Parts: sequence; C-alpha cells; structure tokens
Amino acid sequence: MPAFVETILVVFALIAIGFGAAWVRLIRSETGDGLSDFVFTIAVPLLLFRTIATASFDHGAPWALWLTYFTAVLVTWTMAHLTIRKGFGRDARSGVVAGVTAAFSNLVLLGIPFISGLYGEAGLVVLAQLVTIHLPIMMAASIILYQWALRRDGAAGKAESVSALVTGFLRQLFSNPLIIGILGGSLMRFTGFAIPGPVDRVIASLAGVAGPVALFAMGVSLYGYGIRGQVRQALSLVSLKLFLMPAVALGMALAIGLPEFQAKIAVAAASLPAGVNSWLIASRLGTGQRLASTSMTIGTALAALTTGIWLAIAEALL
Repeated sequence: MPAFVETILVVFALIAIGFGAAWVRLIRSETGDGLSDFVFTIAVPLLLFRTIATASFDHGAPWALWLTYFTAVLVTWTMAHLTIRKGFGRDARSGVVAGVTAAFSNLVLLGIPFISGLYGEAGLVVLAQLVTIHLPIMMAASIILYQWALRRDGAAGKAESVSALVTGFLRQLFSNPLIIGILGGSLMRFTGFAIPGPVDRVIASLAGVAGPVALFAMGVSLYGYGIRGQVRQALSLVSLKLFLMPAVALGMALAIGLPEFQAKIAVAAASLPAGVNSWLIASRLGTGQRLASTSMTIGTALAALTTGIWLAIAEALL
C-alpha cells in the first residue's frame, strides 16, 4: 500500500467521524461552529505564524509554484464560469459563484493536515507559500468579478463604488486571523527575532491540534451544509475541481520544470475539494449558496478517491 493511501484514509476518516457525530446528534451544531471558530481564529493562524517565523524556505522565491497553481485556478475558474453560463443558462453572478466553487481549494481546514500528513514540516512550508497569497487573490477576484457581473446582469444599481469596494476588501483582508498570522510570522522572520522558548511551546501546543480538530470540525460543518439541490450543476463543477484543476497543475509543473517536491504539493493542493469559503463568498454575494453547498459536500466525499488517483499519477510522472 502506498504511504499516501494511509494518510488519505486517516484524513477522511476524521472528517467522516465529525459528520457521523453530527448526524447521530452526539454533538450539537453549535459545538461544530465553536470548533471551527477555534481552528480559524487561533489554531491555524498560530500554526502559520510559527511555520513562517521559524521554517527554512530552501526553494527560493515561489514564483514558479505560484505560476503553476494559479494557472490551474484561472483555467478551472474560466471553464466553470462558461459551463454554468452556457451549459445551464445561469446569469453572470451565478457564473462568478461557479468559478469560486470550482477553483477555491480547501487549503486550510483540509489542506494543512493533509499536506503535513503527507510531506511533514517541509510540505507545510511549501503549502504556506501558497496560503499566503491564495486567500487575498481569491477574495479580490470574487469581489471584482461580481461587480462586473452585476453590471452584466443589468443590476448595476446594487454595485458598490470603487472606493467602497477597496475599503471593504482591505477591511476583510486585514481583519482575517489567517492573514494576521501570516503577517505576524513574516514580521518575526524579517526582524530576526526568535520566539521565546515558553511562548513557542504554548504556540506549538495550540497549533499542534489544528489538523485533527480542523478535520473533525469540517465533518460537522458538512452535515450542516449538506446537499441542497442543483445536483447536476454541482457535479459539473466538482468534475472540474477534482479532475481539470489538478491536471492543469500537473501539466504546468512539467512544462516549466517545477522542482519535484513543489510540483507534488501543487498537484495535491489543486486536487483538494472546495471548502466552506466558497459557500461564505456565495452568501456574501447573495446568490449560489445551494450550488456551493452541494458542490462542497459532494466534492469532499469524492475527493477521498480522486486525491489518491492524482497523488499516484504525480508519483509516476514527476
């Protein structure tokens, strides 16, 4: 049995346990919300802070990694937008939600424990290089494209001014705990200050539970979101997310000669399903919540199989 199969089984078993605990009412939905809040506001930001502040980035500037991954994002987002617009006759605003849903990998709740389980601390360091710009880029793209879609759909009266748009985006960005953790770790690294021993132990203790708690909380959340209809449309987006996006990432990695270790992580990250951020963005935009919810639930279930397929392909070709 390949080593990555065991990691996949463990990761998705923890998600399934969380889902099952919510299904049999072993825990309340409020408990799942509290666990998710802990993960997003404390555990993962501290993990990113400590990783960026203390890790050794041996691969140099991650331009090739970013080019590989975000080319896959761009291609997948475009295809999802066209699929929903042309294939299902939805409006431009739904097309934006479809793009987010098909191209926004769950790099935090699922990606961090998954990549660290597969590749250890070195893998987490490479993933951190993606996470640092992933959320800002995806948030900015969704907001800008939605404003364009409002005008395209003839609903320009709802569109925000440019200044309000920029102000709102920056407020959301710099109040996000993940961004705060990333910026804090970058500042520590730039100044050269070391984290004091007792403080580091406290941070490590909280950050150390980020992975399993995140996966369990994700399972609880999936039960709450569930399948809300629009299954055919969701399946089309899930197909793009789980097959097209990692295929493009793998093709780009081979085309530009991305180092093997980074290439494997780029493909693994691209193969992950969409997470709750796609639903949150859909809710903020006021459309496509059912589509995002159904896609997230189906995609996470299928990813237990498809991620293994892409990892095996990456092992063979890289």
